[in-house]
Amino acid sequence: MKFGFDIDDTLINLRQHAFNLYNKKLKKNIPLASFHALKTVEIHEPFGLNAIEGKQLWDSLREEIYFTNCTPFPGAVEALNELVNNDHQVYYITARKKQFAAKTKEWMKEIGFPIVDSHFYCGMEDHEKIRIIQGLKLDYYFDDKPAVLETLIDHSTQLYVKDHLYNKHLELNRIEDWKELKQLY
Repeated sequence: MKFGFDIDDTLINLRQHAFNLYNKKLKKNIPLASFHALKTVEIHEPFGLNAIEGKQLWDSLREEIYFTNCTPFPGAVEALNELVNNDHQVYYITARKKQFAAKTKEWMKEIGFPIVDSHFYCGMEDHEKIRIIQGLKLDYYFDDKPAVLETLIDHSTQLYVKDHLYNKHLELNRIEDWKELKQLY
């Protein structure tokens, strides 16, 4: 079977990592409970930033957010390695900017994700993921963003949403823990 995965906030805990960096950079001590209460993908509000300021801060810290101590969700590395070990194909489809593609791929290999270079797609906008997913004829696709998943609802790929407060309104299959992946195959 063919499995496709978004990376940020699907396989790795990027937003929480960024939240911790915001606290450090802004010399704040906003509790993690504020992060867990967010109903948006954006994380700037608890820091008193508007959308423009939040985007500017994210952009200024992007490389640090992407490549420093960001941990995978528990069980994610093991679950994807198990898929590969059971002869399934694993594809990564991320909207990270193209300039970060090579470094992202190498970083993910270093932390243990099983990556075949030709199965790694990076540098498209969220809404462009649909063409790649359709072209690959994926059996399963996992993402966290409502805007991405909503574009795929009428397609044959079985969709799963990585559970977060900001995507609770989606009536799709959910994955809360990567240990649950075994139940699909």
